Amino acid sequence: MDHYYAKVDELEDRFINRLRKGIRIPSISAYASHRSDVFAMAEFIIQEMTALGIEGRLRPLGKEPNTDLDLPPLVIGRYGKDPKKPTILVYSHYDVQPAAIEDGWDRNPWDLTIEADGTLHGRGTSDDKGPLLAWLNAIEAFQEAGVEVPANLVFCFEGMEENGSTGFRQTLEEEARTSLADIDAVCITDTTWGGNSHPSITRGLRGVLFYILTVTGAKRDAHSGLFGGHLSEPMTDVATLMSSLVDSTGRILVPGIYEGVKEVSNSERAAIETLHLSAEDVDPGLGGRNLHDSIADTIIARSRLPSLSLHRIENAMPGAGAVTSIPAKVQGKFSIRTVADMSAEHVNRLVKDHIKSEFKSLKSVNSAELVCVHKSNWFFEDVDHWNYQAAKMATKAVWNKEPDITCEGGSIPIALDLKEVLGKNVLLLPMGKPSDGAHSINEKLDKPNYLNGIKLFGSYLNQVSLLYSRNDAIRPRGFKAAEI
Repeated sequence: MDHYYAKVDELEDRFINRLRKGIRIPSISAYASHRSDVFAMAEFIIQEMTALGIEGRLRPLGKEPNTDLDLPPLVIGRYGKDPKKPTILVYSHYDVQPAAIEDGWDRNPWDLTIEADGTLHGRGTSDDKGPLLAWLNAIEAFQEAGVEVPANLVFCFEGMEENGSTGFRQTLEEEARTSLADIDAVCITDTTWGGNSHPSITRGLRGVLFYILTVTGAKRDAHSGLFGGHLSEPMTDVATLMSSLVDSTGRILVPGIYEGVKEVSNSERAAIETLHLSAEDVDPGLGGRNLHDSIADTIIARSRLPSLSLHRIENAMPGAGAVTSIPAKVQGKFSIRTVADMSAEHVNRLVKDHIKSEFKSLKSVNSAELVCVHKSNWFFEDVDHWNYQAAKMATKAVWNKEPDITCEGGSIPIALDLKEVLGKNVLLLPMGKPSDGAHSINEKLDKPNYLNGIKLFGSYLNQVSLLYSRNDAIRPRGFKAAEI
């Protein structure tokens, strides 16, 4: 691998230029006005794939529901079909979050800039164009080094990850019976280290249920001077109901919510206490008031225990209205993050029963409705699998540090989709840091991290080939998803 590593360093300018071209395309999936840019990004990736000898194609996903917009296609590519090699599916996304200089960026977010210290700035550098294009760079580095790529690769890049991944699951199920039927394991690079100073690999993610609570009292807003004390006010009910969900210590007040939580064992807590995380890693510049006395308790609270967050209480009627108006309809928005062994269906039932009971106790004359608008389960993977062991060995080879194995507090529904549909081990392999500012202004990626990330991907494939050859395949090649 030394020759491969040297070639990555040698081709630095070429790799940075490829990223620069990708950053230049404002592929914002959330905005209809930028849908053509998302398609342009897909075409750019296909062009780059073709230049490297990767068989690539665009898989149409149809129309976005309730619109005339075409969904961005899946970019599916394949490099290598050697039956003696393992086949790894690599998932990334080529769409990005919105960005504008008016948001507070120090520079144009669509021009890749390089600071004197080597920091790369631009929307998508960390999430997720940088990691995505790093895979293409890895193939090119192998080619230029005259080294055979150690594993077969299947690329699955989507263009709607930042906007709900509409159409992905259904298409994945269809492709699993054909082009993805010979996958041996999965690698996702849409993630970051647990802290800024030490590499880590993610094995767990929390699930999420998002709710909108609507209380309606009248047909339109009313003047509080004329109707205050006369009308039943929805805002009062929503505020009371929202306060019944969680207390100021962060404890969820919904009865039975903790009964299905997988217990944090003594050995797991001991492992958490050895993680290379500082106070700055846990609270990177937020200045928040921590509810917990130790870093270990903080990590457990935000990754291994459920949480409930209150997000908004909003007037549901159109128009700003008068400041002193009584809202006719009010919406409260909140979410619950779930962890291992919790059932999303059971949690949903508990929450609805709780809100129904609390609202009944108010004896309100208003009407209330609770809707769960998004639901995804938690993810927890087997780290003893050769896929994770290869990632651990590769991380140590590149960074000369044993990686931490962590759980994230966030949710990546795609990880569970890939695991459920393909029935294979799903690895989350990061190349960036939590301080890179994904989804924020001045998003960045350190150039050393980017080059080491390319080396990491190549080293991972090398370790996969070595470990896979020593293990019997979990399932024979060519299985169908229906057989799982």
